[in-house]
Amino acid sequence: MEVQGKIKMIDETKTYGNNGFRKRELVVTTEEQYPQHILIEFVQDKTDLLNQYQVGQSVKVSINLRGREWVNPQGETKYFNSVQGWRIENLEQAMNAPDMPPMPPADAFEPATNFNEEDHDDLPF
Repeated sequence: MEVQGKIKMIDETKTYGNNGFRKRELVVTTEEQYPQHILIEFVQDKTDLLNQYQVGQSVKVSINLRGREWVNPQGETKYFNSVQGWRIENLEQAMNAPDMPPMPPADAFEPATNFNEEDHDDLPF
């Protein structure tokens, strides 16, 4: 799955516990009729992916949805969801990067004048 929008917030990397678990949060605001502020977590080595991004950039983030079940001390079962990012792409750079040469204008081509409809081609369709 993917989320597209502008970066609203990039948090610092936080380390938890003795095992060195790392997490960094990103908020992307979608650009639609009713914009949504989506919190996306990057964990472990994926936290470094955010180093080259800044607030305000348009991005596309590849995500996985994660769900967990937890039973509290009273025996009640609770469910939690998280959105975990694993790739991020700068859309502004992708739009501005010339992957292919620009298309020539439509009037740059002249119609064929030596076309004869009675000529038979050997295409099977």
